[in-house]
Amino acid sequence: MSKSADSRTNTLNFNIGVLGHVDSGKTSLARALSSTASTAAFDKNPQSRERGITLDLGFSSFTVDVPEHLRDDGGQQHYDSLQFTLVDCPGHASLIRTIIGGAQIIDLMMLVVDVVKGVQTQTAECLLIGELTCPRMVVILNKIDLLPPNKRQSAIEKMTKKLHKTLQSTRFKECPVIAVAAKPGGPEAPDTEEPHGVPELIELLKKQTYLPQRDPGGDLLMAVDHCFSIRGQGTVMTGTILQGSLAINDTVEIPSLKVTKKIKSVQMFRKPVSAAMQGDRVGVCVTQFDPKLLERGVVCTPGSLRTLYAAIISVRKIGYFKGSLATRAKFHITVGHETVMARVMFFGLPPVGASETPSDTTPPQPCSLDSPFTFERQYFYQDEYVAGQKEASPAPEPEQWALLEFERPVTCPSLCLVIGSKLDTDIHANACRLAFQGRLLQGFEDKGYAETALPRLRIYKTKHKEGQVERVTDDYTVIGRNLFKKETNLQLFLGLKVTLSTGETGVVEGGFGQSGKFKIRIQEGLLPETKQLLSSTSKKKGKGGSKGGAANEEEPKTESQPVSIHLHFKRYVFDPHKKMVQS
Repeated sequence: MSKSADSRTNTLNFNIGVLGHVDSGKTSLARALSSTASTAAFDKNPQSRERGITLDLGFSSFTVDVPEHLRDDGGQQHYDSLQFTLVDCPGHASLIRTIIGGAQIIDLMMLVVDVVKGVQTQTAECLLIGELTCPRMVVILNKIDLLPPNKRQSAIEKMTKKLHKTLQSTRFKECPVIAVAAKPGGPEAPDTEEPHGVPELIELLKKQTYLPQRDPGGDLLMAVDHCFSIRGQGTVMTGTILQGSLAINDTVEIPSLKVTKKIKSVQMFRKPVSAAMQGDRVGVCVTQFDPKLLERGVVCTPGSLRTLYAAIISVRKIGYFKGSLATRAKFHITVGHETVMARVMFFGLPPVGASETPSDTTPPQPCSLDSPFTFERQYFYQDEYVAGQKEASPAPEPEQWALLEFERPVTCPSLCLVIGSKLDTDIHANACRLAFQGRLLQGFEDKGYAETALPRLRIYKTKHKEGQVERVTDDYTVIGRNLFKKETNLQLFLGLKVTLSTGETGVVEGGFGQSGKFKIRIQEGLLPETKQLLSSTSKKKGKGGSKGGAANEEEPKTESQPVSIHLHFKRYVFDPHKKMVQS
């Protein structure tokens, strides 16, 4: 079946995410916009009131005339009307889910700010989510009716200036700010009083519209926000197509229930259509399906979503997050349409110019951005995420990745946006809860991924052991101590290279006695000055005896451990054999 534009309605749908702190008046604003628009001169027919009705928590829409700048889109399609779909994002965890899940289709964001309280913690979080997911923003200063009339204008100007300062370092630095009172008198006030500034806001929104890039290709992914049955017809799932397209007679999968269904009919803007694509709000009718099984969720092309037990993501810390990002810590991970707890391990590229066995203290270096992740590369284990330096010329943050191990399996599309947060932080604490963001690069669908897949992941830790030379046996052999414990299996270390503090290199040749001492073979032979140093030490030790009082004990301190032995190696975190590797 053709999914071309002519099989679809000629209304352009433009999705606006409505974000803001709890009680900033988002829902009142959505209601005011929808009812103002539907009772204004845009549409006089009896259905006009209905258009303002929210299909479900979080979605309402209204239709306006197409603004001049969208009338001609280069001959692609002529639109008769413009529909604004408002995605009102409730509650906080669901706010993050809704926005991330719908990131591909939110065309503009309205950030609602209480003019009296200004930017609050959640406002800042909404701003961050907008930066990650959305190209344009309009800021709405709501509740201006609460300001004393004689000070109203100066208070609005002051807050506008403050907001522009806050936005200076974001992608929204020039965005418009408009003042309104969506529900004068507050939620309990009677509906008799008209909202202030809403017609002006609608005009501003019309100016801000553009032709969104919609891609009908690829697998279907639709976010369902409501499900109900219609007697004699079947079950209707309403929602927004996040990617791909659908048409009558297509088969779709409801992955959470592991069932597939055939599409019987499709409606857009209350009119039957044969097909719909990314960005469209649709009602899709299927048969023999109990609506109680799916209130919210996703439907997709059969087999296109994967259920993952763990994943590898690219990762960037969110600047406003105050805490450190530590390996082994647990975060709330929002991926696709789910939020789930996961344990995190951070890793990066080995330090630039380091030998195969860099020291533990060397942080990974910046590398070319977006270095692709592959299993062929070697990676450096990190105890925590490495932030860029904050000096006068800040160094870019090195490319880093994270392994996420989910507490329960998650179903999501590949390459989707991932956000890690600490949602258990007190909502009233003045702290950003969004910690990091990234893209899903590799998913593990096997429950036994720790045995089957992780050994391919070559993340290593560097190890450094230090001991001392006890004595010289001959020009090519020394006996060492304090490098291994008595119970250490020395067989594992045979043949490993060691370096003396005097510069010679040798190899561990075997054990010596039962107390963890060992023999080192120096292939090139000991340097004369090393021999002299070692012989003078052993003489001093011999002289000290056990009888010498405190004065004698003090004597050899400067040279009691003159020659140290250094052993460097690395171990791969997921190597089942725990082998030690040297270059």
